[in-house]
Order: sequence, then structure tokens, then C-alpha cells
Amino acid sequence: MTVLPEIVGQAWNRRQGPIVLATVDPARGPNVIYATCVRKYGDDKIVIADNYFSKTRANILAGSQGALLFITEDKKAYQLKGTFEYLTSGEIYDDMKTWLDPKHPGHAAVVLHVEQVFNGATQLA
Repeated sequence: MTVLPEIVGQAWNRRQGPIVLATVDPARGPNVIYATCVRKYGDDKIVIADNYFSKTRANILAGSQGALLFITEDKKAYQLKGTFEYLTSGEIYDDMKTWLDPKHPGHAAVVLHVEQVFNGATQLA
């Protein structure tokens, strides 16, 4: 796992709108969704609440790696790539339930373990 560079942590605090989350299915077909229920967890993880995932859930459970893209209020884009963990119990799942709006089901906490970080074409970590 890669610790997010400080500049990316600061950018995360200035992100605007939903994130874009990309996975691939076992046949290597891409799937991309918007997600709004998301938080940084520690210095190397991003947690995304599985509220209404279908193809995304199937891809993650099949072992998909993935990418998360976010944009800041000053229109700078950051991409985080890594592996996923799908949690239906435990510390991270319990933490997700504290910040998730109760109107959403929160079936699981999807953890992106960050391995690479980009700002445009420039690799930061």
C-alpha cells in the first residue's frame, strides 16, 4: 500500500462532486460509476459505501483491481489505483455506518487500498 502524498490529502479535502469509481469484470470489461458516500480512511485507504452496487460489487468480489478519480474545486484531477477489500463487518465497516446517511442501506464498506497516485499523467506515488 502507498501512503497518499500530503498534496493529495489536501486535494481530497477540496474535492468537488462525486468520485468516479472504475472496476473490471472477469472478461476484462470495464464498469464505471459515480459514488457520493466516500471517505478517506487513514493515510492509504479510501472507503466507499456499497449502497446500490450491482456490477461493481460483482467485479470487486471477483478480484477486480480498480481506480478512483476525483476532481478538486480548482479543477485538478487525481486518480488513485489499487486493490479492493469488501467488508460487511469490522472496524472500517462500523466506522462507515457512523458517517453514512441512514437513508442508504450501506451493504458493505468497499476499501480501496491505494497503490498508485496520479495527478494527470504525473505519478505522485
